[in-house]
Amino acid sequence: MIDPTSSELRVYNTLTRRQDKFEPIRPNRVNMFVCGPTVWDVSHIGHGKTYVAYDIIARYLRRKGFSVFFLLNITDVDDRIINKARDLGEQPLALAKRLAKFFFKDMKDLHVESVNLYANASDHISEIIDQVAGLLRKGLAYRVDGDVYFDISKFPGYGKLSHQKLEDLTVHRVDPDPRKKHPGDFALWKSQKPGEIFWDSPWGKGRP
Repeated sequence: MIDPTSSELRVYNTLTRRQDKFEPIRPNRVNMFVCGPTVWDVSHIGHGKTYVAYDIIARYLRRKGFSVFFLLNITDVDDRIINKARDLGEQPLALAKRLAKFFFKDMKDLHVESVNLYANASDHISEIIDQVAGLLRKGLAYRVDGDVYFDISKFPGYGKLSHQKLEDLTVHRVDPDPRKKHPGDFALWKSQKPGEIFWDSPWGKGRP
């Protein structure tokens, strides 16, 4: 039973399913990474709920005396963005930038003010390429033509955080790519299709 009068900060641990004492890796320093929106459309109430919640957490930690760096990414390279841009006759990055402005206004209206950095995926392609290359070197990913996939069989703990079995995570996938080693393997890098946005990489032209 948790003592409600205790000043000790405890958080719910999804992995262990219990409340654990909050202990940063570096004393008094907290780095927060929160997955932001994929800007293929305007935000919905779920976005607002998520980012207001993390804004409150960041503010609370700062109030407790922690030095907090809060990074929220913006996914501006995605199949849905590419498809919608094609339908609207726009360039994908231009569409993403336009829709991101609505997201930023929503965050301002909701008084989400604790984010230190909004990071666009398209601004960090070189880092993404380096990370994919690192996974290939470690044998955790594999190439299929110009595509690169993460091999979930090489990660024994896959599904552990969500407390799901591997077969449960892949049973609902529709028409899995037959080139994959396992239906649950996911793309780290996609080769360029005709007319799509691309960047140069060691595996050819493509995108994350």
